[in-house]
Amino acid sequence: MEYTLQTDASLYSTSIVILTHNQLVHTQLCIQSIRDYTSDVDYEIIVIDNASTDGTREWLHAQPDLIVQENLINVGFPAGCNQGIQLATRNNILLLNNDTVVTSKWLKRMTEVLYEDEFTGAVGPITNNCSYYQAIPVSYSSLDEMQQFAKDIMSDAYGRSEYRLKLVGFCILIKRSVIDTIGLLDEQFSPGNFEDDDLSYRMVQMGYRLKLCRDVFIHHTGSVSFGKEQSLYHQLLTTNQAKFEKKWGFNTTYSSFIRYELLQLLDQHDSSAPLRVLEIGCACGATLLEIKNRFPQAELYGIELNPHSSAIAETFAKVQAMNAEEPLSYPQDFFDYIILADVLEHLYDPWKVLANLRNYLKVGGYVLSSIPNLMHVSALRSLINGQFTYTDAGLLDRTHIRFFTLYEIERMFVNCGFINRLYSSTQMPISENDQIWIASLMKLSIHTEPTQFNVYQYLVKAEK
Repeated sequence: MEYTLQTDASLYSTSIVILTHNQLVHTQLCIQSIRDYTSDVDYEIIVIDNASTDGTREWLHAQPDLIVQENLINVGFPAGCNQGIQLATRNNILLLNNDTVVTSKWLKRMTEVLYEDEFTGAVGPITNNCSYYQAIPVSYSSLDEMQQFAKDIMSDAYGRSEYRLKLVGFCILIKRSVIDTIGLLDEQFSPGNFEDDDLSYRMVQMGYRLKLCRDVFIHHTGSVSFGKEQSLYHQLLTTNQAKFEKKWGFNTTYSSFIRYELLQLLDQHDSSAPLRVLEIGCACGATLLEIKNRFPQAELYGIELNPHSSAIAETFAKVQAMNAEEPLSYPQDFFDYIILADVLEHLYDPWKVLANLRNYLKVGGYVLSSIPNLMHVSALRSLINGQFTYTDAGLLDRTHIRFFTLYEIERMFVNCGFINRLYSSTQMPISENDQIWIASLMKLSIHTEPTQFNVYQYLVKAEK
């Protein structure tokens, strides 16, 4: 049965849950902006105060349109949100940081996207200050200018939304029925951080879709809760990341990268093109999901050794938890693109794998690959000084088995039979000391340009 867009006003009714812990001025701006810009949706505001001492409690109790619950201690973000959700009486739950300022038609538009189909479980906006690709460059210098900026965004991008693996919890709108299904926020992540990742993956795991509204902009100050206590914040990140990895079996940061630098190598296809794309080492499938945003008719395939992250990708792609160095079960001449993002250096025999993968590409299909450059000045400087120390990430990642220079990359792709090989690169800022090293290395090298010493990673597009 075809799903009909839901327009019943009662479906759009929303309980807005806000946590406060001091920072009264931010709270006042946030709540006043809701009052000013949310006249087109039925809503209630629930404020959970986590032991404020700066006059916030007194101000909250003087506001007749707020539902306020006070905590004698700061119970943290997940537990406070859960208290607010349990007090909520509306059809949807919106978790909103108190250091935000909302904009015209924000909630109506987000609820419209939320109910575009039966599978969407949660939506979020774009902003000026946020992680996981939700932030955009901004040009305003005041809140008045920000409101006009947001109107322009809604006008220019109206109707644009995209699927995401996760949404950041500074502003996330969730169907109440979804929370009833998956449960409340996991309070082991108190006082905060990674509870929104956990909530997002639980929704995806249950088959719900998450959408980012490209036409809704909300201002977010950010980092208000911890203020100057940045060392405490980073310690909390480390602790909660470990809790997340223990619960889910994968690193959420690494496993949700969207490899935009490789996606820019895709040909200019019509958006309705029925592409077949295979990603080797797809993790949770964030890059594949972005391909689906661009090409809705694309068939997505993945190979991923980690069964926990592959289980997430399997909710929207055909993923096998297997080793790419073993025989593959796909038909030959099948894929338009095969993506190897930081994969070849992890393989025992990347030459054999690459030659084998060529068989599964259509004639005219492409391998898109990113490969670290061992000739980067930082690696050569360490080697000259007698050091080849493996690290947790980077050029000398302890999980790297093979190492490449541009010459060796070119030789590998040529020997595997690829044609029309195009190379680009990513580079990291280098210091003045690095530049001195590069000048010295060039005196000993056949290379007359410093480029190969600056390149951190090569991007390869190679055709069958």
